[in-house]
Amino acid sequence: MAIARSTTSSNGSGPGAWLAAVDPRINEKVRQRVVGQLLQTLFYEGVLRFDSTPLENGLQRFVVLGLDRQQARVEYRCDGLLSASFELIRLDPASLERVDGSGQRSVPDLHQALAELLGDYQDSPHLGRFIQELEQTQLKDLQARNQGYRAAVPAHELDVDALEQHFMDAHSYHPCYKSRIGFSLADNQAYGPEFATPIGVVWLAVARERAASNHSRKIDFPAFIQQELGAQRWQQVARQLASQGRALDDYQLLPVHPWQWENVIVSTFYPELLSGELIYLGASIDEYKAQQSIRTLANATVKERPYVKLAMSMTNTSSTRILARHTVLNGPIITDWLQQLIASDSTARALDFVILGEVAGVSFDYPHLPQSRAVQAYGTLGAIWRESLHQYLKTDEQAVPFNGLSHVENRYAEGPQQPFIDAWIRQYGLEDWTRQLLKVTVPPIIHMLYAEGIGMESHGQNIVLIVKQGWPQRIALKDFHDGVRYSPAHLGRPELCPQLVPLPASHAALNRNSFILTDDVNAVRDFSCDCFFFICLAEMAIFLRQHYQLDEGRFWQMTAEVILDYQAAHPQHRDRFGLFDVFAPSYEVEELTKRRLLGDGERRFKSVPNPLHAYRPQTC
Repeated sequence: MAIARSTTSSNGSGPGAWLAAVDPRINEKVRQRVVGQLLQTLFYEGVLRFDSTPLENGLQRFVVLGLDRQQARVEYRCDGLLSASFELIRLDPASLERVDGSGQRSVPDLHQALAELLGDYQDSPHLGRFIQELEQTQLKDLQARNQGYRAAVPAHELDVDALEQHFMDAHSYHPCYKSRIGFSLADNQAYGPEFATPIGVVWLAVARERAASNHSRKIDFPAFIQQELGAQRWQQVARQLASQGRALDDYQLLPVHPWQWENVIVSTFYPELLSGELIYLGASIDEYKAQQSIRTLANATVKERPYVKLAMSMTNTSSTRILARHTVLNGPIITDWLQQLIASDSTARALDFVILGEVAGVSFDYPHLPQSRAVQAYGTLGAIWRESLHQYLKTDEQAVPFNGLSHVENRYAEGPQQPFIDAWIRQYGLEDWTRQLLKVTVPPIIHMLYAEGIGMESHGQNIVLIVKQGWPQRIALKDFHDGVRYSPAHLGRPELCPQLVPLPASHAALNRNSFILTDDVNAVRDFSCDCFFFICLAEMAIFLRQHYQLDEGRFWQMTAEVILDYQAAHPQHRDRFGLFDVFAPSYEVEELTKRRLLGDGERRFKSVPNPLHAYRPQTC
């Protein structure tokens, strides 16, 4: 098949032509979201000082001062929620207004807000990059919203693959939620998940002495790679290499994202392409579609085949989406470890949650490169295969990415704003459905923390809720190659602790937030609590308050009841409840906007009040 590629953007005859026909209502709402989401994170992370005054219905009016070009004072005002969930701020972008010294009101645009509010940060070397990411987020969200997408059936009836396209809102906190730096608009249409364009991956052969690979103990790796490439293609490749005087056994096969091939691999690895250490084999037979993470592709030809996660030298939210060699090799090690822990523990088996195993990984082996090339090439050529969720689903089950549970239909168009979960809430009742959601999502996360001492990076895209006719049944967890954290001295079963490929010092220097091993048990706890409680559950608590008037305190009380029920049922872990205290007065969470504005040269975390603390177990 051909590699997906487009030279035009959506709804037009050439790049950008569609912009002339954009629905002004969509444009206005996208602009409002980007500025509003930026302001709420700048407020929350303490970058901007603000005042707030109470309004009706528990809302607040937020006011921040700025300076215009003449250094005259201006006010930015916006209504919103100062929530009971970690004191998160949720602004209503439609209420945002700018008031100048004469009292004239207007709706600010992105660059006006940046100029008038971030004067103290004009010397930051990262500001230009940050502004570009915000601009590109606005443009690419507008492109996605303007394509005229409509679901073929009611959204809550879509399967999990279709939902990866349907859930277009992306990160509800990060202001650069759709920046995709490196993508042109044509690239975004060809490879963005909102467009669900079929993609053919590029297959390369890498000389074995230039490749590093690892795989789960459960798979026959040579047979696995043959199946991924396809038996017919395998024979073709063998003949192709033989015609060049080469043997297939001397090479490791590796898939590459077509965007990465065109934009990075050819120019970065042309010496290896010239020498025959790297050989282009053509496009895949199977078709793939991008998931929300963009670089993870689902096999659209045979959905039970593994997802493939590919290195991409593009930036989205807080990260450049490369795949470091050590993470590629650690994925199968961590998979075997986690699945062994679950299989050998009766509580974990009873909870019936799924670990989507990263069963194989291949990376170019960079250490042999001269330093001048190694820096440029690092993390650009690698792949991880992850088990398909479809092989774990029963015939009457449906799966939903967790971050889609708070999705609102028609958010960027006129008409009723219907929550994705509304049919399920009406069928089962608000509290009953919410309590069941908590019963199936909370225990697996805290069990791995309490019983095993492992923090899990279980944010909205890394948890999949499995339902039966909308009723929550269990969860699937994914993305573990760099998504666990633990202290070896505090593991529940240290004798099973795996030997990981170590984190290179150069990688640690570039990103202080990226590590698996730590001596700090609070860092282990906070890794789970930041991702799961602060991101996933707080989003649900706020969403249910805004759309169904469920009191946030009641939500956290129900969450605490699930945790306390677990603790009562598992007294053997009593000492661990205090060691990994999820009821602590506060957690440390990442300051995602500060990372983009000020860089990753130091750890950027803030202490936030824990809404579970009010429901902590009472000691005698």
